[in-house]
Amino acid sequence: MEENQFTGAIPKELGKLLKLQGLDFSGNHLSGEIPSTLGNLSSLFQIFLNNNNLSGVIPSSLGNLERLAYLEMFQNDLSGNIPEAIFSISYLSNSLNLAENHFVGSIPPRIGNLKALRSFDVSNNGLSGEIPIELGLCSSLEDIYLGGNFFHGSIPSFFRTSRGIRKLDLSRNNLSGQIPLFLKALSLEYLNLSFNNFEGKVPTKGIFANTSAISVAGCHRLCGGIPELQLPKCTENKSSNQRISRSLKILISIVSIFLGIVMVSFFIFSWHKRSRPSRQPSEPMIRKALLKMSYKSLLKATDGFSSTNLIGVGSFGSVYKGVFDEDGTVVAIKVINLQRQGASKSFMAECKALKNIRHKNLVRVITSCSSVDFQGNDFKAIVYKYMPNGSLEKWLHPDAIPQRDREIEIQKLTLLQRISIAIDVASALDYLHQHCQEPILHCDLKPSNILLDNDLSAHIGDFGLSRFYQAVSNPTVSSSIGVRGTIGYVAPEYGLGSEVSTNGDVYSYGILLLEMVTTKKPTDVMFEGGLNLHNFARMALPDHVMDIVDPILLNDDEVLVGTDNHGRSQTRTNSTLECLISMLRIGVACSMESPQDRMNITNVVHEFQSVKNILLEPKTMFNKQTDN
Repeated sequence: MEENQFTGAIPKELGKLLKLQGLDFSGNHLSGEIPSTLGNLSSLFQIFLNNNNLSGVIPSSLGNLERLAYLEMFQNDLSGNIPEAIFSISYLSNSLNLAENHFVGSIPPRIGNLKALRSFDVSNNGLSGEIPIELGLCSSLEDIYLGGNFFHGSIPSFFRTSRGIRKLDLSRNNLSGQIPLFLKALSLEYLNLSFNNFEGKVPTKGIFANTSAISVAGCHRLCGGIPELQLPKCTENKSSNQRISRSLKILISIVSIFLGIVMVSFFIFSWHKRSRPSRQPSEPMIRKALLKMSYKSLLKATDGFSSTNLIGVGSFGSVYKGVFDEDGTVVAIKVINLQRQGASKSFMAECKALKNIRHKNLVRVITSCSSVDFQGNDFKAIVYKYMPNGSLEKWLHPDAIPQRDREIEIQKLTLLQRISIAIDVASALDYLHQHCQEPILHCDLKPSNILLDNDLSAHIGDFGLSRFYQAVSNPTVSSSIGVRGTIGYVAPEYGLGSEVSTNGDVYSYGILLLEMVTTKKPTDVMFEGGLNLHNFARMALPDHVMDIVDPILLNDDEVLVGTDNHGRSQTRTNSTLECLISMLRIGVACSMESPQDRMNITNVVHEFQSVKNILLEPKTMFNKQTDN
């Protein structure tokens, strides 16, 4: 019954045809769920349900089909985890094809039971985790397609002994590490490693000598390889090894002497300090440093903290636009609401966080004020560099801003502008997490905390909930302020009592990114009953992206049709759509439910540079039309 125009659901009554050996409904318009009654058909040898609109999960009852050799369900709308029961069908020998659905989770270890399986395809889903080593037990595998998922880790060593593999597709994942040399010894006919995070030298022998059979596109930290790959040359320092060895010995001696002097000085200093009362230096020292600007000067700069100068309200205070008469300098002044519980600690946390950090994509602190007002009440404020283009929130959702409150003419952001903003924010997070003396966690990343300057460059602001993170010595945070964040952007593990971590900021970044592409807020009323912004985006990848993105981002460039490596019809689109798909994939990868499955923020920066390059490249890839 394949290749017809059948619609509706698969009848449950099919489960009564106990002698049925083959079921082929491929290429129709069937919808609804796969009936569990199919698990009663113990004589079934093959099931072809591909190229339909089937939804829901694969029923575990299919694991009862002990004689099943073919199971193909690709190009549907199936979701959930792949049931482990499927991997108990030891007779499954020809093909297991679940590609182009919305499956999540990891590949179960029981995949190793399918020792007779020749073709395994789960490409273009939402699968994550590492490639299971049990896949190496499938000794008959010839074709493996894992592309278009969120697998991380390195290429497993079990491929070394997988001599029968002919085609291997690991493209468009989050795999990293070096390309193992043993791949060149395999009898591969096709190898796709493109758009991952691989680094190091590309081999030149075996499959790597055939440019028509291999792809490493989008792996921008690779070098070497055959000239046709047009990769940069690998840098080598062979001649300097001996010189480095001698220099290292001298350096160690000098450092040892220096450290000895430092330690002696430290002990002498400590001995002198013993007779003095001990004190906590951090907060008093910060307080002293903050007594720099008077309440009076800030009052004057904001015209008495007038509501006409109010430009935002945050977790612990209000932000005003201020102008200093002396030189006309325009600033943003955050006045802390000390009536709010934890506001004072928030003030100290923000000052401490911003005191010693310098990055072009972090809002710059000019000075601060810790004083009293004219009534004798405590007064605390932080003075920032003014961002004339306001927050990203206003640019993504301009219709939510009353016309009278619009200081600037807000237009829709272009795709290039959104990609640049995404890079700016990721670069700032990478700096905070990886390049500060103590890693700093923002803990409240959202569009209203992303501020835009004259050039629409993005700057992360509002560090009132920030923490210092001792990533090695202590997994907890030093601040005692309770974790709050903002509903919709806060990592799900925080609600379960987990300690804050860099992964939490990455989650918030992922949600922020999905909002930038779709202009859907994670708190919109449509996200209820188990649907959230992450799942909304994941289910649209890759074929329904145009249905969910901000329409302003789409253009009218031509769309070309060809075939993929499976011989199936495939739509290849212009660079705009390619970039949108990549942005959504990164957003989904960053907002995975499990912290361990989320993308590393350093890799995010590299990925987005590649995405930006794709958009800026001359559009020559798809200029030739195909008429056949």
